[in-house]
Amino acid sequence: QVQLVESGGGLVQTGGSLRLSCAASGRTFNSYVMGWFRQAPGKEREFVAAINSSGGRTYYADSVKGRFTISRDNAKNTVSLQMDSLKPEDTAVYYCAAGRIYTVYANRYGYWGQGTQVTVSS
Repeated sequence: QVQLVESGGGLVQTGGSLRLSCAASGRTFNSYVMGWFRQAPGKEREFVAAINSSGGRTYYADSVKGRFTISRDNAKNTVSLQMDSLKPEDTAVYYCAAGRIYTVYANRYGYWGQGTQVTVSS
């Protein structure tokens, strides 16, 4: 069982930066693949980034590649998403998720946080 709590969302201007964090409970955090997803109003939830259990592999959606960085600290049971050069189209609720498979598909992640709002003003 893993419980996830996101933090770090907020309002930022175009071109600005935010850092999202996700704190996980449980002693087996380092065995999970971690992902970040987002959902904008009226749209389906979409993949943003994933990191494998050791932190040695990362994968990004094309829309955020080069601007966002996912990282994890297994000693602290946290995963982060550094978001730079933000655009209005990045506005969404961002969710962290934990799963057993390194994948972009949301339905393969079994544990989800409550989400944190990111709003990028133009």
